[in-house]
Amino acid sequence: MIFLHVNRSKLKEKFYETLKAVFPILAIVLILCFTIAPIPPSILMAFLIGAVLLLVGMLLFNVGVELSMTLMGERVGTILTKSKKLSVMILIGFIMGMIITISEPDLQVLAQQISSIPNMTLILAVAAGVGAFLVIALLRMLFGIALHYLLLVFYGIVFLLTFFVPADFLSIAFDSGGVTTGPMTVPFIMAFGVGITAIRSDKHASDDSFGLVSLCSVGPILAVLILGMIYHPGQSENVSESIPIIDNTVDLWRMFSHGLPTYIKEMAVSLFPIVFFFGIFQLVSRDINKKTLIKIGVGLIYTYAGLVLFLTGVNVGFMPAGNYLGQTLAGLSYAWIIIPIGMIIGYFIVLAEPAVFVLTKQVEEITSGAISAKAMGTSLSVGVSVSVGIAMIRVLTGISIMWFIIPGYAVALVLTFFVPRIFTAIAFDSGGVASGPMTATFLLPLAMGACQALGGNIITDAFGVIAMVAMTPLITIQVMGLAFKIKESSMHKKAFGQKAYVPLDEFGDMEIIEL
Repeated sequence: MIFLHVNRSKLKEKFYETLKAVFPILAIVLILCFTIAPIPPSILMAFLIGAVLLLVGMLLFNVGVELSMTLMGERVGTILTKSKKLSVMILIGFIMGMIITISEPDLQVLAQQISSIPNMTLILAVAAGVGAFLVIALLRMLFGIALHYLLLVFYGIVFLLTFFVPADFLSIAFDSGGVTTGPMTVPFIMAFGVGITAIRSDKHASDDSFGLVSLCSVGPILAVLILGMIYHPGQSENVSESIPIIDNTVDLWRMFSHGLPTYIKEMAVSLFPIVFFFGIFQLVSRDINKKTLIKIGVGLIYTYAGLVLFLTGVNVGFMPAGNYLGQTLAGLSYAWIIIPIGMIIGYFIVLAEPAVFVLTKQVEEITSGAISAKAMGTSLSVGVSVSVGIAMIRVLTGISIMWFIIPGYAVALVLTFFVPRIFTAIAFDSGGVASGPMTATFLLPLAMGACQALGGNIITDAFGVIAMVAMTPLITIQVMGLAFKIKESSMHKKAFGQKAYVPLDEFGDMEIIEL
């Protein structure tokens, strides 16, 4: 009877949204398979089954997040801020950051790629980094510190540390920033920010509800860079995704039936700390009524089931297809074709990221529709398309990631001084949100397969896709903000003649100035 908690028209609307996000990827892969990049029927069948699981999983996840994670995060943020005890807020913020990060399934994947650092050491270091920066983000929101100043300082430290870390380790370090802000972390942290700013009445409150994800993405990069200095990883072993051999339908069923229990257990372990933390919080505060708690419980069931199906689909079905497709395309006499194909895939694949749904919806709600989900989606798609194109150029040429990362972040940080504050916060949040499970399980294997076929170094040339996907939205979203600012100024100048209402340092805050 849990379906009674979900409006049928709402469920239908979310189904069409999910189908619209997944269908283009499915269509592109099928066109490639039947034209220039043939793949074995068994891998294609695994991909199709994975697509079905992804579709159902995303649908359940989106419904579940709306019913549970968003509400939980907002209530925790509001109650914590009302307590007005700074020491308690710092302690709980740090613990919550660590718990949520350890719960993120993509972090386990990253840890397994770095053989020179013990898995638990890496996981705890990254979790501590997120916890520390969640506290910094919390203090920023409470004291109204401008986000772009903090970003300048911390990214300055990041790029300073890159001079002391082996080159083979840089791509993995920057990838870690995107990996740790995934479908488990983003909904809770973003809602937490909304909850904190809900009790504020100043003009910057709506702006400061964003920016938590952006700062939490810096912590893992710093943590992994510091570990790289301590452990001196040097030349890591070549990592490549193994392509399963599927001889018949029984083998196909066995592949999914073995994968499903793994993610059932993994997501139970991931969700438990968050549920436990919220349960303790509720016992202490007793702020939520029984009806709302039942709604949250139903939402958690949806979220859990959705993530299990989603991760099973993308890890078991999408990963082998992405790897084989990369090998096939790179093996063509015109291997350069992987660049435009990668860009097309990147344009559409970001819309299938679970956390992107959460971000675009929250942006539209906070700005009362002035920044639409469609405009956000288009800006993200353009950014990710460019980033995947650059990543494929790196695979073909072996150019160091730093030739793109340093200029890219420099442009993004310079733009922070010229765009409304809310666009800066949304842009840097978008970077972490865009680089989720779809990137890790399809785009990264695509790059790894291509790199393997070309005989390149997978660690230096293929890794870095996630970092590139996390970087370009910082620029495209802020460019959208700059265009928005110019358009608003032009419209009001025409409407009011010699006097114009123009946006100052944040979205929606207008002031009459003499022209």
